[in-house]
Amino acid sequence: MIAGVVIASNRASAGVYEDETGPLIAAWLRERGFETSVAVVPDGAPVGEAIRAAVDAGARVVLTSGGTGLTPTDRTPEATRPLLDREVPGIAEAIRLRGVQAGIPTAALSRGLAGVAGDCLVVNLPGSKGGVKDGLATLDGMLLHAVEQIPGSDHPQIG
Repeated sequence: MIAGVVIASNRASAGVYEDETGPLIAAWLRERGFETSVAVVPDGAPVGEAIRAAVDAGARVVLTSGGTGLTPTDRTPEATRPLLDREVPGIAEAIRLRGVQAGIPTAALSRGLAGVAGDCLVVNLPGSKGGVKDGLATLDGMLLHAVEQIPGSDHPQIG
């Protein structure tokens, strides 16, 4: 299966510093059997363009990092929402909750979204390394199940 990683960062995309979250997310996805590519783009419209390109290329999962906060340039949710056929708010809520429960009250400030675009699960993760790790830990128990369910695959009854 194909997965895309989209990093929203004006500075990393300009080469001011090396992005650290993209390789972390890509390695996590590869451990779960996904063929993964990483795009580092400026905040705003380029994020939506990169998500759309990954979905059009057949990605079953696109994980973004960055651009979910409160600064004027944090526009990842705005770039993501128009691409979604339906939202899955419980995923974004669970990611925020995990951070808050870990003692990071600012995790509640993340405006990240999760949803389905075609046959692809799209999830906005925070831009910090810690936020990404919390997000991936949250997704660990549900990602493969969600990816199987999106196109209508049957699954075994639990319980």
